[in-house]
Amino acid sequence: MSMEIKAPAFPESISEGSVAVWHVAPGQPARRDELLVDIETDKVVLEVVAPVDGAIVEVLKPEGATVESEELLATFQPGEVGADAVPVRRAPATEEEVTDLTEPDDGVTGASPAARKLATEEGIDIAQVQGTGRGGRITKDDVTHYLIEERPARDHQAVRDRIQEPPPSPAPVAPTSGADLVPPNLGERVERRVPMTRLRASIARRLVEAQQTAAMLTTFNEVNMQPVMTLRRKYQEEFQARHNGTRLGFMSFFVRASVEALKRFPAVNASIDGNDIVYHGYYDIGVAVSTDRGLVVPVVRDADALGLAQIEDQIERYGTKAQDGKLTIEDMSGGTFTISNGGVFGSLLSTPILNPPQTAILGMHKIDERAMVVNGEVVVLPMMYLALSYDHRLIDGREAVRFLVAVKEMLEDPARILLEL
Repeated sequence: MSMEIKAPAFPESISEGSVAVWHVAPGQPARRDELLVDIETDKVVLEVVAPVDGAIVEVLKPEGATVESEELLATFQPGEVGADAVPVRRAPATEEEVTDLTEPDDGVTGASPAARKLATEEGIDIAQVQGTGRGGRITKDDVTHYLIEERPARDHQAVRDRIQEPPPSPAPVAPTSGADLVPPNLGERVERRVPMTRLRASIARRLVEAQQTAAMLTTFNEVNMQPVMTLRRKYQEEFQARHNGTRLGFMSFFVRASVEALKRFPAVNASIDGNDIVYHGYYDIGVAVSTDRGLVVPVVRDADALGLAQIEDQIERYGTKAQDGKLTIEDMSGGTFTISNGGVFGSLLSTPILNPPQTAILGMHKIDERAMVVNGEVVVLPMMYLALSYDHRLIDGREAVRFLVAVKEMLEDPARILLEL
């Protein structure tokens, strides 16, 4: 008897998803717990695995199709892996579906049907595309990335090569008026139109929502990072040996400093729900992580109860999961305050955007050596600009400034973090 393969149950914050990649084609054997299909939502990519050994009989939702929570995706026939008795049927073709889900004989293996379809439509050699899927499989996103990043550069170079070729000597023509002059065609102007991923569309929608619904302001300050850097250099080796190789980074200091400052200024840790203010009695700190698919914000739970090593462990684990596309809804749900580090990309100063329904976000930036006046003398110090964007509907400027100053003071004297001063 065949079984039903359904989409996962989506949380209330997610209404629908789309089929990203089918990893197993109809008739292809699959072992229990082997990945069958990826479902892309606004926040994460959810995996659907084989319930038992067997094979897919019929795909009902092709790649690119929209699916709702627990909607039927395919039918599955249990059986011995490698059995030839599993019948194969296909759902009716749609505009988004490639009719043949088997691999064509083109010398390239491990490319999804949607990727092959897009490559064919755009006239590119799929063998030139680098696959980032499981086992090097080429996905539709890989082809899209190739179109955006690599092919235009090659097309532009070809245009430049044509421009640099000496043109043939023109034949003499009669003089014309200025109105009759037409600029020469120096080559095609390449454009590519590709659809947004669900994650990118969700990011765009939430950022616009944040700017339209919040009275967002930003206050700035600077912090001398020398004390933290000296502490890291002094104890790095001992810290790693004591905590099983965990490195002592900067982010754990910022998380702990933020938590201590949030305790002093509860409004910065609060959120607005309609006409109500919700004051959170816990400290779940979101840490923004950049991935190839876009920005995601996993949450460090109960950060006030964690030591520096535990915070670093969680951040490192989240970073790995984010790059592998393995973050879950639970990893990114909630959060009372967010920290974003644009300094890893070289940003010297920026205004971070709120992560609704939170009312504040702290932006870290590049550490830069600058000449500073200390006790009447000019000295060179590693300085970082800090930015706190906040919702002025709830947080007054005085509170925002004092919060940022509290973070600055604790980073410039890290003992304050441990002593809660």
